[in-house]
Amino acid sequence: MLLADEFFLIAHDDATGKPRLNPGATGIGLAAALLGELLLFGRITVEAGELTIVDRRPPPDALAHTVLDQLAGEAQHRQIRLWIDFLRHGAAGSVGERLARSGVVRRHEFRRLLRTTTAYLPVDINAAAWPATRLRALVDRGEAADQADLALLGLVGATNLTREVLWHGRSEAQRLVDRLLTDLTPPLRELVAHTEAAVGAAVLSHRQ
Repeated sequence: MLLADEFFLIAHDDATGKPRLNPGATGIGLAAALLGELLLFGRITVEAGELTIVDRRPPPDALAHTVLDQLAGEAQHRQIRLWIDFLRHGAAGSVGERLARSGVVRRHEFRRLLRTTTAYLPVDINAAAWPATRLRALVDRGEAADQADLALLGLVGATNLTREVLWHGRSEAQRLVDRLLTDLTPPLRELVAHTEAAVGAAVLSHRQ
């Protein structure tokens, strides 16, 4: 599974499919994860708060291709925070549909208060729990990890999902996470930092 798929599964209960975050934080995390996929595919880079397309070839995934086309179509807008804010609207549906096409979740519609809501229910609880389980093992081992896993770990922390991975957010585990994240590439590290800032701004705005 790609970065946004795994973030989606961690951000939703692996048995019921219910969100573990508020919709704003979920959308921000998924938007950042979609941009992270393009970083990992080598299609964009991020520096000093701006993103730049470095390779316009279509990525191997259709959703990633769509996002790249959106970036290319609005190339005058380069601020990473602007794109996170733009992509967060509809990100849950886009990633949920991708997971449904791959058979990881099933789409379920239900009516509530005169409107229809879509949920994505796990097909296999073990498969849905695997991203969090894998990250937990990664942190416990404290071994070197690839950039995709480190990016996922960073986005989990940036959106306050760490407790879903580290079991009660143990301080020693958090120290291991911080040490692992020093190996993130500068563009991915910046993406994680902007994600955390966007979540913080959203929380502050909600309280005002």
